[in-house]
Amino acid sequence: MKDSVSKPSPQVQWVDITDDHAGQRIDNFLRTFLKGVPKSLIYRLLRKGEVRVNKKRIKPEYKLADGDQIRIAPIRVAERDETRAPSAKLEKVAQLEEQIVYEDKVMLVINKPSGIAVHGGSGINFGVIEALRALRPNERQLELVHRLDRATSGLLMVAKKRSALKHLQDQLREKTMRKQYLALVKGSWKPRTRAVQAPLLKNTLSSGERLVRVDVTGKPSETRFRIVEAFEEATLMEASPITGRTHQIRVHTQHAGHPIACDERYGDDAFDARMRSLGLGRLFLHAYRLSFLHPVEGTTVTVEAPLDETLEGVLGRLR
Repeated sequence: MKDSVSKPSPQVQWVDITDDHAGQRIDNFLRTFLKGVPKSLIYRLLRKGEVRVNKKRIKPEYKLADGDQIRIAPIRVAERDETRAPSAKLEKVAQLEEQIVYEDKVMLVINKPSGIAVHGGSGINFGVIEALRALRPNERQLELVHRLDRATSGLLMVAKKRSALKHLQDQLREKTMRKQYLALVKGSWKPRTRAVQAPLLKNTLSSGERLVRVDVTGKPSETRFRIVEAFEEATLMEASPITGRTHQIRVHTQHAGHPIACDERYGDDAFDARMRSLGLGRLFLHAYRLSFLHPVEGTTVTVEAPLDETLEGVLGRLR
């Protein structure tokens, strides 16, 4: 890609496609490349032939090939409200730099704090990915490999190149990547319950809130569990999701009769009140270990992020 092109402007833009973007749909490419341009405008540009590949009109589903040349007609969009965009000077954004636990030329892994969304939307001005783009303005291809719930803390993978993104997401689809979480759940987990296989159905409310329930018409879902430490009124569990459904671990633990501590959507009020009295003010779910094949080196990489002081403090009081 030509380094001289940095952002949408009222000039003709030329983009040379390399192997790194080969196979990507043109509409998806433009949504990333033309940051700040509404999706509806991108499709209008395609429909009107104002975006051409190799001097020809193309449809949104056209897949780019190595060597393609894209011509993008001058684009005019309304001035954006810069007060809504993240700034690298904002303390909350800048602190994310300190949470990066692994980084190389093609990817990074960040230990996402609880309470921060992975991306903007649904009334949230910005999330981790927007913050990282503000911190790393020269990294123009930063994309989330997977997601974590806003309330969940822990390891989150971000690709710097599309080739790495595709490689890592293929591992997720093929279930060769291992993700492990720590969750504090209500009551005494029965040792013989080593896996929960329950189909999950997602509903999105008009407010944008997502609610998930076990339903025979839902998507097949499986989470494997291991007892890490048992307490009188709770159990610390290791959860390994085999599938990657929305709120999967939270709903599967609830389905098993052991909801996660301080889960505002799927929790137990009495148990949560007790945990809050021990100093827990957030969902006790943390992605603590990731194992995957490096997208370039082909070696197995394992990254870990221990529980923070707050979660360790709660466990200490339970002991």
